[in-house]
Amino acid sequence: MVLTACRAATMLGEKEAYSLIDDAALVLESGRIAWVGAQSDLPAQYGAYMVHDMGGRLITPALIDCHTHVVHGGNRAAEFEMRLQGATYEEVARAGGGIISTVTATRKASQEALVAAALPFVDAMIAEGVSVIEIKSGYGLEADTELRMLRAARAIGTKRPVLVRTSYLAAHAIPPEYKGRADAYVDEVCIPTLRVAHAQGLVDAVDGFCEGIAFSPAQMERIFVVAKELDLPIKLHAEQLSNLGGAALAARYGAMSADHLEYLDEAGVKAMAAAGTVAVILPGAFYTLRETQMPPIDLLRQHGVAMAVATDMNPGSSPMSSLLLAMNMACTLFRMTPAEALAGATIHAARALGLTDRGTLAPGQAADLAVWACDHPAELAYRIGFNPLHQRIIGGAL
Repeated sequence: MVLTACRAATMLGEKEAYSLIDDAALVLESGRIAWVGAQSDLPAQYGAYMVHDMGGRLITPALIDCHTHVVHGGNRAAEFEMRLQGATYEEVARAGGGIISTVTATRKASQEALVAAALPFVDAMIAEGVSVIEIKSGYGLEADTELRMLRAARAIGTKRPVLVRTSYLAAHAIPPEYKGRADAYVDEVCIPTLRVAHAQGLVDAVDGFCEGIAFSPAQMERIFVVAKELDLPIKLHAEQLSNLGGAALAARYGAMSADHLEYLDEAGVKAMAAAGTVAVILPGAFYTLRETQMPPIDLLRQHGVAMAVATDMNPGSSPMSSLLLAMNMACTLFRMTPAEALAGATIHAARALGLTDRGTLAPGQAADLAVWACDHPAELAYRIGFNPLHQRIIGGAL
């Protein structure tokens, strides 16, 4: 088919430009983009294709949410109230709340229950033009539940028209039964379960939480060594609450991304730049936790580090399933530009997941598109609580 009478944001320009083509046409063939350009330049060879007039609407690559914890049991609304009364994230965690409370609920949930609980949030993401969702494990902290979470994530990809990428995050928190024995947990649970999950085809990447309340750089490095042995790419929650040098460690292992990064220093930025590691900016957690330390956006810009934007959808620190809202927050809270925010939810989000065939409008790319009822792509980050999606086109199908 040929899509005509549209405005196309190809996301292929330098310096985070939208690279807009006015009065554009796109040719879709066999689930891929075959041609994109000005409608007046449409090659004659496509003259017999079915034409769809898009009514002047904006077309962008479909959005990509490259950091979520959407599979989990229960919720943590009570902790929301605690934080409003002054408790910090660390205080909640050290009191046995935080991640551990979700672990308890997740361990009790069947795979079917986990899928059913996640689908409403997945549907909300799809309704905003999302075509790819990364889903992490990490609320099991023991073999059976970690594997069950990964299976639930894979099942979501069969129940909805969305590509799911999974990340193994057993190094998310130290379970109560291993309190004071983090090294033993890494050796007895994280690494053996990773090998099983890989053997069963459940893992697309390996992640971890490198923080004082979680795992040290030395402990994460032991997991990264095994990930590399298994030829699995890595990601890392780094520098969210303090600077332990996690981003530099991840970059040393060629990480696809380092995420959060509020306390990232220039040495870490330079390491990420040299490795081509994407910075995943997560304003939802910053907002929910009422943090004041912002990620070093200017430093990331100066050193040419690509910045992705994601929801970090999780029950505790970012109970947000709107990628459009995350884009707005990235602009309003962190002073990213609307063009940077859209690049962060398309081309750079794809890079953060190791995906090379989506995130831009170019020949050969997957024909996963979002059609918006708006005039300019800046509107996607500008509106608050409004969804201008007109339709999704997935795999070249309206």
